Amino acid sequence: MSKLLQVDFDFSGPFGNEMTAMMIGLAESINQEPGIIWKIWTTSEQSQLGGGIYLFEDEATAQAYLTMHSARLTEMGIKNIRGHIFDVNAELSAINNAPIA
Repeated sequence: MSKLLQVDFDFSGPFGNEMTAMMIGLAESINQEPGIIWKIWTTSEQSQLGGGIYLFEDEATAQAYLTMHSARLTEMGIKNIRGHIFDVNAELSAINNAPIA
């Protein structure tokens, strides 16, 4: 059963095109992570937050990614990392055109 991972953290930028230019390599590397189906990148300059919404094949790969990513973010000096893994209700999500596999 696929699992949704929600991650957010305090983030002071860069945002927009500058962030895109800096993070292309990271975005490409995420596609190689075990179990990843997709990621939606999230930012809020107003709230000073960064993060993402991910869909993984199963809980084990979502948890492994959360552990690795939290350590990577901590090494980058990022604080207040929050991660939550959720079950996906595929039937109800399909009614609302969710991009799930």
